[in-house]
Amino acid sequence: MTFDELLEKLTANALQVDASNSWPFEQLEWLAEAGVMQWFVPNEYGGLDVSPRELTKGYQALSRACLTTCFALTQRNGACQRIAGSKNEELKQQLLPQLATGQLFATVGISHLTTSRQHISQPAVQVEIEDANFVLNGMIPWVTGSSAADFIVTGGTCEDGKQALIAMPTNLPGITVQPKAELMALTASETSSVNLDNVKIPNHYLLAGPVENVMSQGSGGGAGSLTTSTLALGLAERSLALIQNEAAKRDGLAAITEAFQQDVSALQSDIYAALNVEKNGDEGLSPTAIRQKSNSLALRITQAALTVTKGAGFSKGHPAELAVREAMFFLVWSCPQIVVDGVLSELICRDGF
Repeated sequence: MTFDELLEKLTANALQVDASNSWPFEQLEWLAEAGVMQWFVPNEYGGLDVSPRELTKGYQALSRACLTTCFALTQRNGACQRIAGSKNEELKQQLLPQLATGQLFATVGISHLTTSRQHISQPAVQVEIEDANFVLNGMIPWVTGSSAADFIVTGGTCEDGKQALIAMPTNLPGITVQPKAELMALTASETSSVNLDNVKIPNHYLLAGPVENVMSQGSGGGAGSLTTSTLALGLAERSLALIQNEAAKRDGLAAITEAFQQDVSALQSDIYAALNVEKNGDEGLSPTAIRQKSNSLALRITQAALTVTKGAGFSKGHPAELAVREAMFFLVWSCPQIVVDGVLSELICRDGF
């Protein structure tokens, strides 16, 4: 299957994915057929050497086609990044070739180590080292594809405050996947919490640590990263297409269509310029500033799409109402405080960024 054929199939089935609220098994199979599952897996393990620019273009197109499927892919790719970036060569040989073909599915459960629950004194997941095992207790608060995952890249905090990052097999005793969260949008991502009750994980599955701030080790997109903004851009492009479709049918929408086209183009330029910054050290907007812009655009353009589609757009199952709900996701997904502050400043009509 070509990438263009993949996009056509994802687009045609996006509303059905949302309506079903069920994990997109078939869509992930399509990703594997199109070679997308090879992203973030190094060549030597059966992956593809895809440049950051190519990856960004891919995410942009996939999120435009089906945000739920694309979001699930980002979580899987985050797991692949952490595994590929570890020093555990034996584990990489074991997992990465099967991840590249889609035979295995891995996801991440790391929000408690980054932006989520850092205000709580008791760590969400506690780690004890016992002989040749890491023993995990607690709860992983947000795990996408938890019921479908063969491995969850997660971690916890030891008594001395150091953290360990582990590729946890999901078939171990003591792991309980809770029912999926009923979300405003992306319920089909099957995001839920995972309870850990004396889960013994052989040290063979260790990816990093125990060290302080284990998430600063190795590779992986952080909170407010360009990937998140790219997915918001894809949603904005889809919403712009709805507005353009309405503008083609009636007068009076030319100015708003042109204005949003300029906003979408500007955000795209900012994202790709930032890739050059990361590569060459040039000056440009920071990923956090771009994230603030992408949040703003996603909120505004989806509501504009709803407005111009009128009552039809307000009907359940219409692309406009789906887009509005999906835009809300960017207010809570991997959203560091500086981005939150920017959103709130805009909502109270103050220039916060």
